[in-house]
Amino acid sequence: MRNTFIAVAVALAVAAPRPSRAADLKIGYVNLQQAVNEVDEGKAARAALKKEFDQKQKMLDDKQTEFKKLTEDFEKQAVVMSEDAKRDKQADFQRRYVELQGLFAQMQKELSDRERDMMKGIFDKMEVIIKEIADAEGFSFVFEQQNAGLIVAPPANNLTSELVRKYNSRYKAGGAPAAGEKKKSEAPAKKPAAPAAGTGK
Repeated sequence: MRNTFIAVAVALAVAAPRPSRAADLKIGYVNLQQAVNEVDEGKAARAALKKEFDQKQKMLDDKQTEFKKLTEDFEKQAVVMSEDAKRDKQADFQRRYVELQGLFAQMQKELSDRERDMMKGIFDKMEVIIKEIADAEGFSFVFEQQNAGLIVAPPANNLTSELVRKYNSRYKAGGAPAAGEKKKSEAPAKKPAAPAAGTGK
């Protein structure tokens, strides 16, 4: 699984509590990807995903090593095997290779689904906090910085740090409401390495 977590689909827009002229609109923005990377729960989610990835990658590596050894043994013995035996062995290799490819695809899907579920929970809680900040500080609209394509924006209207602070004060790393304790950041998990194609004669 590559290092990017799932992107947020739409910018957040918070309605003003009372009608106002366009000149009076107060517009803020947040960088949700940055916020996810900085909150304690996001760091814990990355660590959990990396642990799962490492476990699945080891399983895949072990099966690849086993498959490679079988093909090497076959190549050594092929000179003394009958044609029927060779065909049977090659069919077995093909079956094993298809199974290995299927396992790789399954692991990728499982990791992707886990990441999506973890990130959705964090984003949902962040949306609530962003609305609270907007109401408290009088922002009529709050946009997601990357999705909105903001190139120039006042730093004072960047609510990302405030979002991270409030999130950590409300949720601990496990996601339950509580004061969060800072934990060492973990690098995002990568996708499992794809199995190499087997050799057969």
